[in-house]
Amino acid sequence: MTLVVVPVRYPLTEHSRATLAKAIRIANEEDAALSILHVNLYQENGRVTRTDLKEAVEDAFGYLSDARYVVRSGFLVEETILDEIIDGDADVVVIGQKQTSKWREMIRRLLDDPDLERFLDDELDCRIVTVSR
Repeated sequence: MTLVVVPVRYPLTEHSRATLAKAIRIANEEDAALSILHVNLYQENGRVTRTDLKEAVEDAFGYLSDARYVVRSGFLVEETILDEIIDGDADVVVIGQKQTSKWREMIRRLLDDPDLERFLDDELDCRIVTVSR
């Protein structure tokens, strides 16, 4: 089954809602499972639970069949998201425009200013969808 991964902030921001709405549309169109991810940052002492995330998403969008809610902890949001994408063998990743710029900065430091979408496509073997609100 196709898997769509969408990282979001908690509580859901306007950007996260737009990104999640796009991911839900893609999952419905492709009859795919949806993995909704939030990253608790160690340095911010994050304490969001899967239940918190699920309740926030269902308050905004209603019940989502074939959705799983994932909360991971990490020091770097982008690295933790990449781990989830790789571990879940995602087919589609839906990220917000703001997240794209943060990923570009991280990848730029590592690889001297590559094309982010091409890098992610090559490294992850999945389709990247960027949402600009």
